[in-house]
Amino acid sequence: MRDGFVKVAAGTPEIRVADCAFNAASTINMMKEAQKLGVRLLVLPELGLTGYTCGDLFFQPALLDGAREALDSVRKASAKLDMLVVAGLPIELRGKLFNCAAVVYHGEILGLVPKTHLPNYGEFYERRWFSPAPDQYDYYNAYGDDAVPFSSRLLFSCAELPEFILAVEVCEDLWSVSPPSVAHAVAGATIIANLSASDETIGKDAYRRSLAVGQSARLVCGYVYADAGEGESTTDMVFAAHNLIVENGTLLAESERFVSNALTVSEIDVKRLTGERHRMTTYPEVNDKGYLHIEFSMPLRETTLTRPISAKPFIPADPEARRSCCWDILSIQSMGLKKRLAHSHAKTAVVGISGGLDSALALLVAVRAADLLGRPRTDVVAVTMPCFGTTARTKGNAERLSELLGVTLMHVDITAAVRQHFKDIGHPENQTDVTFENSQARERTQVLMDLANRTGGIVVGTGDLSELALGWATYNGDHMSMYGVNASIPKTLVRHLVAFEAQRLGGALEKVLADILDTPVSPELLPPSEGEIQQKTEDLVGPYELHDFFLYYGIRWGFPPEKVLRLAEYAFAGEYEKATILSWLKIFYRRFFQQQFKRSCLPDGPKVGSVSLSPRGDWRMPSDAVADLWLRRLENL
Repeated sequence: MRDGFVKVAAGTPEIRVADCAFNAASTINMMKEAQKLGVRLLVLPELGLTGYTCGDLFFQPALLDGAREALDSVRKASAKLDMLVVAGLPIELRGKLFNCAAVVYHGEILGLVPKTHLPNYGEFYERRWFSPAPDQYDYYNAYGDDAVPFSSRLLFSCAELPEFILAVEVCEDLWSVSPPSVAHAVAGATIIANLSASDETIGKDAYRRSLAVGQSARLVCGYVYADAGEGESTTDMVFAAHNLIVENGTLLAESERFVSNALTVSEIDVKRLTGERHRMTTYPEVNDKGYLHIEFSMPLRETTLTRPISAKPFIPADPEARRSCCWDILSIQSMGLKKRLAHSHAKTAVVGISGGLDSALALLVAVRAADLLGRPRTDVVAVTMPCFGTTARTKGNAERLSELLGVTLMHVDITAAVRQHFKDIGHPENQTDVTFENSQARERTQVLMDLANRTGGIVVGTGDLSELALGWATYNGDHMSMYGVNASIPKTLVRHLVAFEAQRLGGALEKVLADILDTPVSPELLPPSEGEIQQKTEDLVGPYELHDFFLYYGIRWGFPPEKVLRLAEYAFAGEYEKATILSWLKIFYRRFFQQQFKRSCLPDGPKVGSVSLSPRGDWRMPSDAVADLWLRRLENL
């Protein structure tokens, strides 16, 4: 549970209809199995201690007595387990029957949650036997002197992890117009348990999945859905044990249907959920009026992670989803540039092209924008500006790409101008320091700006999100443009966008773009060695796949440095050692804080995803903020 990860499970024990002793034993076996896996919350099916399909047997005192005894067996078995267990059974209270979820922990029944919305259609006739949850609180006493809270508005709160707050709804509650989970989440619940007996019909699994995923996204919560399965009566229905674990719209784990006596296990990050709620200004403030808080103590332990943590969080894993994502991003970029060109009455879009990934993507976007405007591609001006570090490979690829796309290609060799500048400021040409590098970058920007003025156009920026995060840009050099089409696209995603366009365009364009993809990332500001690129960016600032990972979890989600490190170790296991990750993580935080002044004056650019560093939108940070708090936490590791 450290770092906010709560290992949860949805389980479907094998049962026998109306055989409460057997069902209790099956439940207890599943509890023990879950304990071995480190589960801290186990959710079981609706009416699982009796069977959902008991029908009029629910009126039989023998069944109700058997259910109470089964729950008592589960309660006693939980005494030595550090695990919340949520089990279903019928409860008789004040002359009425209720379909309830019992929350059990450390040998105690913490509370009973009755079902609110009772179906009375098709094969479901619950109103024949049960009453809906009453509005008022009540207490149930069947196991001695301790009265058990009885209400649909109970919150179970962990003392050691305040972000872990459990609430419960039962099956049809999720299908209703006004699910109780809405009020539960507003009251502060971060995990919703659903005990269900949902029969299986054609296509219902997809609908059930979409309900759970959508509800978790709307409520910014974790959702653990446990379904009935084998052992229920098949008189009119078949149950498939379709168990789901969802977090904020993301399906973390799903069971194979029609397989019973199995656990579906994953980890819900409750700190991530509360952090997202803090960030969302539209999320309501906590309103727990009418709720009863029941606190429990659960010692914090390291949670073994099994949930998917992508090493490339900006890249969809599914190939089809990735292609769709690339198409959407390119469309957003080109539509944004189209609007800017039209609004500013720009006659040209001027792009500095180096033969690298970022400028290739910017040029592809500019061509798309020209096509959308119905203007000739010659209105896009691609400018190569060779100097000391330019290699024949990158210059040749820049020229070939421009020619194949049919844009206007211009060559401006800046070597003489930069040498004159060195002479003007008294800088030795053989002193290859930051002045040597930045003088070239600023000269290139001046050329682009002046060419834009001369052709009546605007300069299209090429810098990407990863470079902006690290400050890997020359202030008032490549840092500046009139519209930055790549400003919210991380380096790892740039590669996929260029690869997508290469495959889509095919032919000679695919060949030249493939070579650009194969070229080391470099600003090419230092002289090459034997014609090969000497200055490789990732050798200097670190692997971009690591920095993009740090950016996503450290900035977008606001995770503390030690949690970012832990996730990176998990995601990059076998690729990077902990010491390597830690070293680059320190550099990330140091550079991110030091270089904020560059982000404070960024040009406009379209937002394409959930992460943006625009000073006008997603990221407001003072340029003088200090990184010491974050770095000290890393030093302590």
